[in-house]
Amino acid sequence: MPTPVYIIEEELLRRNLRLIADVARRADVEIILAFKAFALWKTFPVFREYISATTASSLAEARLAKEQFGAKAHTYSPAYTVEEIDEIVACSSHLTFNSLSQYERLHGRVAGRASIGLRVNPEYSEVETLLYNPCAPGTRFGVTSDKLPDVLPKDIEGFHCHCHCESGADVLQRTLVHIEEHFSRWFPQLKWLNLGGGHLMTRKDYDVELLVGILQGLHERYPWLKIILEPGSAFAWQTGPLVSHVVDIVEDKGIRTAILDVSFTCHMPDCLEMPYFPEVRGAKHVTPETNLSPLTSYPSPLRYRLGGCSCLSGDFMGDWLFDHELKVGEEVIFEDMIHYTTVKTCMFNGIGHPDIAMLHSDGRLETLRHFTYEDYRDRMD
Repeated sequence: MPTPVYIIEEELLRRNLRLIADVARRADVEIILAFKAFALWKTFPVFREYISATTASSLAEARLAKEQFGAKAHTYSPAYTVEEIDEIVACSSHLTFNSLSQYERLHGRVAGRASIGLRVNPEYSEVETLLYNPCAPGTRFGVTSDKLPDVLPKDIEGFHCHCHCESGADVLQRTLVHIEEHFSRWFPQLKWLNLGGGHLMTRKDYDVELLVGILQGLHERYPWLKIILEPGSAFAWQTGPLVSHVVDIVEDKGIRTAILDVSFTCHMPDCLEMPYFPEVRGAKHVTPETNLSPLTSYPSPLRYRLGGCSCLSGDFMGDWLFDHELKVGEEVIFEDMIHYTTVKTCMFNGIGHPDIAMLHSDGRLETLRHFTYEDYRDRMD
């Protein structure tokens, strides 16, 4: 097949959607899709069979929710502008302010048009990577409990609290202790509580029964509150690969690099930002301690660094052991590359986006989008 290409597999997507819909039904909560992790709008007809709403963080995402998903968005942004707020509200069923100052300046433009929320910070998160920790010291996200008045403004109907990143149900259980300790005294004044994203309930080792029990317990304590979760990765987790080809193989100082027709910085940015090592089909990742050893230490199977096709020196990941010698033209397949990829790709260096394709349940491979030179050119217009 032409590469590079992201392939989302419909049956794997439906598997995740069925699980998520079952959790929502059993726990009596609303689970909505966060566009920041996945926004392939040509798949929305499948999503609409299982969920009824989405979450947006910008005007473009809010418009996507209304115009392509067919329902107004639950919207949160760290900073709304006066120029965009009216159009954002027109596309939103719920709108959460990040700060009291933003609320004070703009809530009059929202009241009566969308349910108003306030993002709160429980000052607790188990996310270890600071880049992804929304409650890290000095965070720009949310209001701490010491800054809230005893009586909330009448038009604030909900709290939004996001503390997780690919987390388990046990993390939610511990986090709720802090959320309730800091904010439960305001719950009688609210209609809804949004527990944000990062609930990776479709991961194989996730304790789904614990999650359902936690949410049911939350309902028992606060039966008037509508509970909302907005995961992103959970919907597209393990739903398809990024397929690339080897373009060249070079060697320096005993390190052999397979140069691919994809770029880590352009097509898999989380691998460099997080950082984490993706799973490569048919290969085993070498531990960092052995990355410094020359190739001659591993006569068979061969070790390769995987290099991207941009001119950025750091556009590589390494190293992997293969059970055969790689050849120019053969496929290298990166697993689980559907979430947080297509929404974050860039055209740095003029590198084109991979195609986006969907493998349907009947075995038919449909190209959803093919990118061209014009896509790069028009970004510079």
